[in-house]
Amino acid sequence: MKFFSRFPLIVTVVLLFTSFACAAQVSDTIVVVTNQKNDVQILDKKGLIDLFMGKYSAFPNGKQATPIDVELDAKLKAQFYQALVGLPLARVNAYWSRLKFSGRVKPPAVEQTLDDVRQRLEADESALAYVYESSVTDKMKVVYRFD
Repeated sequence: MKFFSRFPLIVTVVLLFTSFACAAQVSDTIVVVTNQKNDVQILDKKGLIDLFMGKYSAFPNGKQATPIDVELDAKLKAQFYQALVGLPLARVNAYWSRLKFSGRVKPPAVEQTLDDVRQRLEADESALAYVYESSVTDKMKVVYRFD
């Protein structure tokens, strides 16, 4: 009988924790950003794949693009590539190992932390990087949002 008298409380607590988990997940939305001064307003997923997987090295307007990977935030990097190409990070790394060996394609530039990425984006108009939406500053322009 005690269980049934506490059932509404248990349900409330479970719903509360579930809503906090959903809210945390929403705040971890990944966006692709560039310098605020960059002419590019929006990119599509295919264009991002072409840039981050080495097929193209320029934005659709012809200006040089410098994709940037975050080295020390493996969770962000793994989430980004999973959302972008549907591959785990190990497969993406293997892909780049093969292409680097051939010498024909240059992988994305590497910055160690999200703070380094932020500084690079603010200084370089050609920079293109993925960050959590909560990390976007007024000196960055969101060009793609993963839903």
